[in-house]
Amino acid sequence: MHDIRAIRDNPAAFDAAMKRRGLAPLSGDILAIDASRRACIQSAENALAERNAASKQVGAAKASGDEAEFERLRALVSEKKQVIAKLEEQATAEDTRMRDLLMGLPNLPYDDVPDGTSEDDNVEIHHFGSIPNFEFNPLEHYEIPAARGLDFETAAKLSGTRFVVLRGAMARLHRALGQFMLDLHISEHGLSETITPVLVREEMMFGTNQLPKFADDSYQTTNGWWLIPTAEVTLTNTVAGDTLDAAKLPIRMTALTQCFRSEAGSAGRDTSGMLRQHQFEKVEMVSVTHPDTSATEHQRMTECAQNVLEKLGLSYRTVNLCTGDLGFGARRTYDIEVWLPGQNTYREISSISTCGDFQARRMNARFKPEGGGKPEFLHTLNGSGLAVGRTLIAVLENGQQQDGSVKLPDVLHPYLLGKTTVSPDGDLF
Repeated sequence: MHDIRAIRDNPAAFDAAMKRRGLAPLSGDILAIDASRRACIQSAENALAERNAASKQVGAAKASGDEAEFERLRALVSEKKQVIAKLEEQATAEDTRMRDLLMGLPNLPYDDVPDGTSEDDNVEIHHFGSIPNFEFNPLEHYEIPAARGLDFETAAKLSGTRFVVLRGAMARLHRALGQFMLDLHISEHGLSETITPVLVREEMMFGTNQLPKFADDSYQTTNGWWLIPTAEVTLTNTVAGDTLDAAKLPIRMTALTQCFRSEAGSAGRDTSGMLRQHQFEKVEMVSVTHPDTSATEHQRMTECAQNVLEKLGLSYRTVNLCTGDLGFGARRTYDIEVWLPGQNTYREISSISTCGDFQARRMNARFKPEGGGKPEFLHTLNGSGLAVGRTLIAVLENGQQQDGSVKLPDVLHPYLLGKTTVSPDGDLF
């Protein structure tokens, strides 16, 4: 949600930022609606003052026996009441128009976000590890013999395409990855583990900007609940409607949840394997911060996600997304892309975004400055730490051996009771 006062104060800057997003100038339309709304409000206030003045005079006219003046004043009060009701209705309608327009506009990119039109214009800012060399042609995850526990056929029978059943070693490895990530974020990164619902009210989806623009990408139940596409929705909305003490900031949370996405905009993309699923697990990180510290918090969260991959020994790169690839609610996003030998390319495994006060305005989430003064809007950040299924893919593809087995990262051995390898038959040993 955008600050209408900021648009009034500097419409040119707002239009320039929207132009970087590939949108035409919009401040004129917004300010015209705003002017109409404010004019209705002012006219209603003037009419109210006239009605109140006439109401005070009614009694005096009655007491003096001036029947004509009494009737005139009483008619004026009735007329002004109707005028006020109509003006208030018009103001409400204009307010709704402006809110709907602003709700549909993306966040303003920070100045350090590179300009561009697609992922080809993203800028690499960090790199870790070297691309592994194989003495054989590496396979994609679903082709590796050790990964026979990935059962897409049964999943299709149960639910259709873009689902998977995990069996045996694959189920254990998937569970181990999620637990490893949570433990790392809690014990070393200082995040607070949180368990949240996966069904939320519609206003929660509005608060984190999944609605109204991305309704087709999510699932809604028949009684109005929405299935979360990410725990960003629930973790961020824990402060919705609150006014926090500044001393309690930052609030850093993490959760491992099921996530649900219809993938409406990805028809035909990544249909093989488990790279893009309708249901998946993800470890999410959310920070709620003071505006003065949100930039450093963004870097901190990025390092938390990168640390997961480093401990797993996986090569990755981090890119600063350009304006054409930037998500709707983000002011800046760093994507972390892990190397997948089977695809011979880097693929996104985490997006770490800072939203400024964009979500806080939608949620009406504020804080009280320590030195006193008017409450201010919080800043919110979110990021994957990591997507568990995609991390499983990376572990399988990078650890694959010529005999069809998979060597597992050392940090996972304690979570697998000392097991170090998945055999070509799909067994842990």
